[in-house]
Parts: sequence; C-alpha cells; structure tokens
Amino acid sequence: MDLRLSLEHEAVRAAVRSWVADVVIPSAIANDRAERFPVEALAGLRADGWLGLTIAEEYGGAAADPLSYALVIEELGRGDANVRSIVSVHLGLVASAIARWGTAEQRRSWLPRMATGEVLGCFGLTEPDHGSDPASLSSRAERVAGGGYRITGRKIFITNATIAGVALVMARTGGPGARGVSAFLVPTAAPGFSTVPLHGKLGLRSCDTGELVLDGVDVGPEALLGGAEGTGIKVALSSLDDGRISLAASCTGIAQRALEEMVGYAGQRTQFGRPIAGHQLVQELIADAALDVDCARLLTWAAVDLKARGESYTLAASKAKLYASEASVRAANNCVQVHGGYGYIDDYVAGKLLRDARVTTLYEGTTQVQKLLIGRALTGISAFT
Repeated sequence: MDLRLSLEHEAVRAAVRSWVADVVIPSAIANDRAERFPVEALAGLRADGWLGLTIAEEYGGAAADPLSYALVIEELGRGDANVRSIVSVHLGLVASAIARWGTAEQRRSWLPRMATGEVLGCFGLTEPDHGSDPASLSSRAERVAGGGYRITGRKIFITNATIAGVALVMARTGGPGARGVSAFLVPTAAPGFSTVPLHGKLGLRSCDTGELVLDGVDVGPEALLGGAEGTGIKVALSSLDDGRISLAASCTGIAQRALEEMVGYAGQRTQFGRPIAGHQLVQELIADAALDVDCARLLTWAAVDLKARGESYTLAASKAKLYASEASVRAANNCVQVHGGYGYIDDYVAGKLLRDARVTTLYEGTTQVQKLLIGRALTGISAFT
C-alpha cells in the first residue's frame, strides 16, 4: 500500500477542507445548541456535487475512488460529524448497495437523482427490539396481488429519516433467521410511510435522526433489491462494510480535530507562569491523541486499499471501525481534559467532539460486535450463537 497521496488526492482533500472551513465549521456549535439541522451545509453538498462523489459517471456522479471518498469523509468529520452523517449514509450505505445489488432499472431509476442530491437515502435496518441481531428483525413484507409487497414495521435511530427520498428497508419475507430477510427500496412518499423525528440526543444533535414507520406500505416487485427474496442480510452486511469504512474515516477526522484543538489551546493557555503545553502530563495527553489519529487513519486506509484492489475488506473494515471509534472518544476526552473547565462548556468545540464521538462506538456494529466479528474471522468460530 502506497501511503503517499497523489496530487489529485491532495487536491480533493484541500477542496473539501476549504469548503468545510467556509460553510460547516462556522455554524456547527450554534446548530448543536439548537438541535438545528445544517440546511446550509446540505445545500452546499448538493451544489458542489459531494452527494454524487462515488456514484458512477454514467449516472451523473464523480466516480471517485475509495481513497478520495475516505479523505472527504474524514474532512467532513473533522468539521462536523452531523454533516458527515448525511453523506456517509446516503453514499456509503444506500447508493453503494444500489450500485452493487441493483438491477439496471433500479440503478437508472435511483442513482442519477441521488447523484444530484434530489433524492437522499436512508438505511432501515435497526428496529426498536433488534439492533445487534438484525437476523431477528420483525418488520414484514407480505406478498400482494401483482407480485408486489405490503411492508409493515418500524425502524429506529435512522439517519436522514425525515429528509430521505428513498429508504433501503430490510423486512422479513420468509421464516425466522437471516434467510427470511429481504431488502427493499421504498419511496418515502409512499402512502403509509411516515417518520418521527428523534430529539434529545447526547451527541449528533443537529443530525436528522428519527424513526421510520411503515404502516402497510405497498411497493411493486421492482422494489426488491438483491435479485431474490432472502438476500436482505447479505445486502445489509455488504453496505455495513462500506459504512464502517465511512465511520472509521469520520472518527479519524474527529480525533484529528481534537488533536488540533488541544495543541492550539495548550499553546495559548498559561498556568504556573508558562503555557500548559510545557507541562509533561499535558504533553502526554497530546502525544496519546497523536498516536490514535495516525493509527486510526492507517487502519482506515488499509481497508480502503483492499477495497480499491477488489479484495475482501470486511475484516479490515471492522478493525478500522473498532479502533477509530474508540480512538475518537479517547482523543476527544483528552481534548476536554486539556481545556480543563473550558472544555465543559460549549464556547469551545471540545465537548461537542466528545459527544459526537461517543455514539460511533454504538452504531453500525458496537465495539463489542466488532470484536466478535474479528474473533470469528481469525478463529473460524462464531461467538454469536
């Protein structure tokens, strides 16, 4: 793996960093306080083409390679993880699934509109009673006349819930277990489809998070994704491989921002007659964060490299997600500690970074689930059953 960025990759990173500095960072703390969705950032994502970054050119996207995508997601995470979440769910979970599993007609129907941002995607897997055990989900898709389906169920903690135009929904078409689950592309404007916004979150407070309610939503046979019934868990898990790379890149961005903030503050804050950067234990906090940033980035890039080569990256994505999410929490916590009492108020970004980082150890597979996935891959023995 070549760890040097090409001139093209450097240009991509510079472009998104400049955009984040101008559009995202100035309003991030105010949006967090008010639980206000970043409408200006979404408009910019649409206008500047970031929402079509990885979609193929034939559908109006930029066909960016996996490393370019990871660089963009890292910079968005560094600026505001709430903005990052829009892109990583839209592209990393939904558009990637349509590109990989969709029919020619499904790709033609959805991807051009997703590339422009006319239609945003959300990912409907987690349910109120089924999170880490998706094979036991209870949403159902019953066959109806004409070969279509009637879907009933609820999905919880869904990013882009109220702004999405298409939901990738996993629902049961058969018996118990993973083989009874199918994947569907459900227009959110369909009769019987509604959303309930979720407020009062610890972090990601300006992210559009909510519950999907499907009350007898009728879809045609063309909504079935994956080529056949029973492939829903395969579709979901392949999307989560990409989603975990996205999350690892975003967490690297959070940790990078935490490192930058603590270094800047430590150089300016004076105690005992000198900048606190001159105190040994403050330097320890900074050094630990710097190591976490580098390790998180390298693990993310290792997964990206495997994907770019067309090799399996499931294990690498789990490793990257596990390490980077926990590293972002450690780095943000160190940032709060370096800021002292000022890290506990929202005049500074330190507290927001910690709150936004904390949820990353929970979604798209908890830290504990990642350890079981890694253990299964290395031993060949599953600890899930």
